[in-house]
Amino acid sequence: MGQSIVFSHGWPLSSDDWDAQMLFFVGEGYRVVAHDRRGHGRSTQVGDGHGMDHYADDLRAVVEQLDLRDAIHVGHSTGGGEVVHYIARHGEDRVSKAAIISAVPPLMVQTDANPDGLPKKVFDDFQAELAANRAGFYRAVAAGPFYNYDREPDKFSESNVQNWWRQGMMGGAKAGYDGIVAFSQTDFTEDLKKIRVPVLVMHSEDDQIVPYVASGPRSAELLPNGTLKTYQGFPHGMPTTEHETINADLLEFLRS
Repeated sequence: MGQSIVFSHGWPLSSDDWDAQMLFFVGEGYRVVAHDRRGHGRSTQVGDGHGMDHYADDLRAVVEQLDLRDAIHVGHSTGGGEVVHYIARHGEDRVSKAAIISAVPPLMVQTDANPDGLPKKVFDDFQAELAANRAGFYRAVAAGPFYNYDREPDKFSESNVQNWWRQGMMGGAKAGYDGIVAFSQTDFTEDLKKIRVPVLVMHSEDDQIVPYVASGPRSAELLPNGTLKTYQGFPHGMPTTEHETINADLLEFLRS
């Protein structure tokens, strides 16, 4: 069995969002593992624990249960925060490398120390919209800024939108609601500074969900062994829409 790659998905999705990566990397000889975060996908819809500490601890439980060693961790969006917090919180004894894609670190919300972040009202509005009409809100996110379909309607894919919506609605409303706080208000600055393994930071300047200026470059700077890979014209959901490029760049990093 080949080296393990562990995939951590974004909010409010599931392991299904990694289909294009898992099928590719299993074909390259890797063992691929992906979990549904608590309250998401096929996992139990528990009422609590929807914060980064629990996310990281749950990931550790998966790693230990499968006895994964020398694993590569890949996280998208909120999953990138999960990977960073997991490595910083639980150590690098079972980790060889990591990659974070369109990821939320170091901090999404605007503060005095993070003036380029998004105002807290943006995330408060997310929660209000989810509470009022979760199905409609999820549809709007997928059909608009997540894949940049609002900017490039000629690239619109109904199947991508329906698959995103399907994954989101499989999860619990409480997990989705609380997850907005987890991904927007967790400060990963100190976590990033602790990580010594090589980390590839992949981010597009055209990301409408996690703006580039406050995320990718800053994470790469804070990581002792970080490498920034910047894309032009790609959306937040680039592992899906631009999977050929993302997979090739990930494979090059893993083999380096």
